[in-house]
Amino acid sequence: MQLPGPRVFGPPRDRNEAVAVLRRAVELGVNHIDTAQYYGPDVANDLIHEALYPYPDDLVLVSKVGGARDTDGGWIPAQRPEQLRQGVEENLRSLSVERVDVVNLRLMGDEAGETGSAVPFEEQLTTMVELREEGKIGGIGLSNVTLEQLRTGLAHTQIACVQSQMSLLQRDTEPLLDLCREAGIPFVPFFPLGSAFPGMPKVAEQPAVREVADRLGATPAQVGLAWLLTRGPHVLLIPGTSSVAHLEENHAAGLLELDAPALARLEDLGV
Repeated sequence: MQLPGPRVFGPPRDRNEAVAVLRRAVELGVNHIDTAQYYGPDVANDLIHEALYPYPDDLVLVSKVGGARDTDGGWIPAQRPEQLRQGVEENLRSLSVERVDVVNLRLMGDEAGETGSAVPFEEQLTTMVELREEGKIGGIGLSNVTLEQLRTGLAHTQIACVQSQMSLLQRDTEPLLDLCREAGIPFVPFFPLGSAFPGMPKVAEQPAVREVADRLGATPAQVGLAWLLTRGPHVLLIPGTSSVAHLEENHAAGLLELDAPALARLEDLGV
């Protein structure tokens, strides 16, 4: 999400650096890349193709459908069956694959679960199942759903993963994380360090996080990511970056162990 230009719109500030980020990620052993055709639009997938095609055998590309961009870069829903199909076809074309490993159905709205359209959730799920049966997608994920919608999805079909906003500062999706744990589904927190957009609270700016980071010899970002990993082995992080240095810093968070005093200090940050 951070590879295109500002506001996830237009070309990257430094195309060579964006390509380098992707190649370095694979070198480090990262085997899951989260993307969307509407990141840019038509930018993130093109960068992935340029940097990594032909793709390593163990690389899992996870895209999403259900959204689009207007001419000013605004986020708009695209959740009618024909739009979901078009979104998958665009991903197949831009990534040069016959099947996308996983495609998340992204619900668009001001709050999780508000689709912003008149298309019933079950109808969207049915379209996704059809696309999977046609061999165009390998697994169906859900993004930005409510707990009830996740239950509906699980009753409707097999769910490959669930994306939801979660961080040290944003914990109201804990019930989703818990249900994913019970169901054996990967939980993929987006904005794991707080919102990627200007003006929103950032995990790395919190005094408690900085205090823990200083004591453990880590960066504040690493502390925020390591905390999410303590929530369970089913947590799969997707911290976005446009910098090789930040990528390497984020990757090293997997080696950071938060001791009991650190966890206790961070527990008070939840809202």
